[in-house]
Amino acid sequence: MHRLFLSALAAFISLALATGASNIGAAKAQAPAAPSFFDPHSPLQKPDLSRIKQIRFLTEDDFPPFNFLLADGQLAGFNIDLARAICAELDVTCSIQRRSWELLIPALDENSGDAVIASLAINDETRKKADFTAPYFLTPGRFVMLADTTLAAATPEAIDDRKVAVVAGSRHEAFLAAYYPKAERVTFETPALARLALKNGKVAAHFGDAVSLSFWLNGAEAGGCCRFKDGPFTDPRFFGEGVGVAVRKNNEPLRRALDYALARLDRRGAFAELYLKYFPIGPF
Repeated sequence: MHRLFLSALAAFISLALATGASNIGAAKAQAPAAPSFFDPHSPLQKPDLSRIKQIRFLTEDDFPPFNFLLADGQLAGFNIDLARAICAELDVTCSIQRRSWELLIPALDENSGDAVIASLAINDETRKKADFTAPYFLTPGRFVMLADTTLAAATPEAIDDRKVAVVAGSRHEAFLAAYYPKAERVTFETPALARLALKNGKVAAHFGDAVSLSFWLNGAEAGGCCRFKDGPFTDPRFFGEGVGVAVRKNNEPLRRALDYALARLDRRGAFAELYLKYFPIGPF
């Protein structure tokens, strides 16, 4: 079982949060927008909540900005705020317990908690161990280009045979190979090196993880050099099905209740408010 993002991404985001750098340059011109992962036109029927008196959420504490510890030892982050919003929406008592990553699903199986909210990826492997709500977050790929680029778009025709920085062996390289076959893929060992190549003008674009790129664009390291161009790209064959809240297998009452709460938060705008709090330059 793997978490949705690499540990290097969490470290990068931690640095971005610590710097508190303001949004500058070209990045500042990009108006923030919150995505919606729920169909606003689908019927929303409140499930039977009579058997749900409390929800014991399980999470971890070292994956900012999704879940982390404040200086006073309190849990904070996007997932933490979302769990509390879910409980408020359902009007049930809520608790949030910390576990190490590898113990989250075992703790769920042992009935030490009712649901895991820790950016757990929905895939064939995790479905064998838990049931999931609808996804509440995705990890799309996106192109980033210099702020003064003359390219009008990030289509295969526009990029043509130009150089694109990408991490070697990544899902992003595989996507480029499939849909941008004429582009010259310039591979790097790490996202940081790929970003630096773009900033220094050695490539026409960089294609990578939109979440980490959103924090880079918002930080001092980018220095206003660059901006998103087109996208996001969310093909699940390359970028996964997203993350959901995990519950024990066959716990349909709780899964339906969580799905209902997530959809309600989305329709009321509460999810968008949380999203923009943690992702001022969003990956979408």
